[in-house]
Amino acid sequence: MEKNKLRKVGLTALEWLKQHPEIKQHKESSLYEQLFASQQWQQAQTIGMIRSLPLELSTQPIFERAMQEGKQVAVPRTFKGGKMYFYQVFPETVYDTSAFGVEEPPLTAAEITATAIDLLIVPGIVFNRAGYRIGFGGGFYDRYLEHFSGHSCSLVFSEQLHEQWQPEAFDQPIEQLFIQ
Repeated sequence: MEKNKLRKVGLTALEWLKQHPEIKQHKESSLYEQLFASQQWQQAQTIGMIRSLPLELSTQPIFERAMQEGKQVAVPRTFKGGKMYFYQVFPETVYDTSAFGVEEPPLTAAEITATAIDLLIVPGIVFNRAGYRIGFGGGFYDRYLEHFSGHSCSLVFSEQLHEQWQPEAFDQPIEQLFIQ
């Protein structure tokens, strides 16, 4: 199946979960437990992660746990030309809203380099068990992961798993998938 069709299938699955909050919350809780128990999380001092959209797995509990544990959190901001940079955020950070409705750190925030991020939590719409993902189609994470040397993981609802597609040469795999 081609990526655009799979993307629609994945978005439909995420929308279904959004309409069934009790199921989504149960799955999210299990995924958080898996993440927080992982060696990658326990050893990481700096976490890279998005501010999630309502359709996606909520990243707010991850942010709160990172803050409780004294970890540094970096959130991406995207730029023209397919560039993405991460910036340090705090509980009091006031975010800008991108043209896509995504909360991004203000340009006044301190940039966190890729070499400083220990664990990158990568979002996606569709995944396969080999760690490849289909996102919203901008290629930001594939470009970022190409030169990223830290650990990467994704928290995946089982409804997002599909094996019927072939990754392309530029697709970058995620190191660890947590699936529920």
